Amino acid sequence: SVWMQWHGHTDVLIGLAVLQGGFLLGVGPLRKRYRLANTVEPRLIATFTAGVLVIFVALVSPLHVLSDHYLFSAHMSQHLLLTLVAPPLLIMGTPDWLLRPIVRTRMMFRLLRISTHPIVAFAVFNLVFALWHIPALYNVSVTNHGVHIAEHLLFLATATVMWWPVTSKMPELPRLSYPLQMGYFFLLSLAQIIVFATITFAKEPIYEYYVVAPRLYSISPIEDQQIGAIIMKVGSGLLFLTLLAITFFRWFNEEENQN
Repeated sequence: SVWMQWHGHTDVLIGLAVLQGGFLLGVGPLRKRYRLANTVEPRLIATFTAGVLVIFVALVSPLHVLSDHYLFSAHMSQHLLLTLVAPPLLIMGTPDWLLRPIVRTRMMFRLLRISTHPIVAFAVFNLVFALWHIPALYNVSVTNHGVHIAEHLLFLATATVMWWPVTSKMPELPRLSYPLQMGYFFLLSLAQIIVFATITFAKEPIYEYYVVAPRLYSISPIEDQQIGAIIMKVGSGLLFLTLLAITFFRWFNEEENQN
């Protein structure tokens, strides 16, 4: 059964080991050696590790096999995990004192300040995401392993930048105010609507790779394409609108406590 196939790409396993190992090194031996902080909250370690596990599931589990060989909808589920679930967990699980040495150099600080500006972050993420779903470029990514790796790395990097304005823990690169966060979430809920509308309402399959792929569960290529677009658009829309509502209530409670 395809649901029993775990595909352990060596590059993915090494990358995740380096990511998790580097984090544990930073919050453990390096924290003590350079006196970065007295303690580290276990909750942060659990949150960061959860982000790494989400990437592991996206790229190693049967979901990866389904997305690589059978279903466009599985690929969209994979992209959802890589862009909307893992990055905020990684950011929220990283202590500010662990990142602070990185921003001490003026050049790095200016680069991060520009790249995490909400307008830049919003534009870069959505542009990159839209470009990779152009049929010609998409086909290259699913047929060339090196390009596919580059695509996923770009998704993770630009999604991390996109999430930064609403999840940052660093005063040097702060979060947006609650009202601006709500506006940001609202715009994110609308983003990519043209891309996903094009995919959803296309009369013919636009991704040739999945037209010739083996069929599973009697799902036709056009149905698979529509399901994939709905998973990504509805999933992202519900997530961002839920976060908008949560942010509103946080803002409301904060205003109430101040009065």
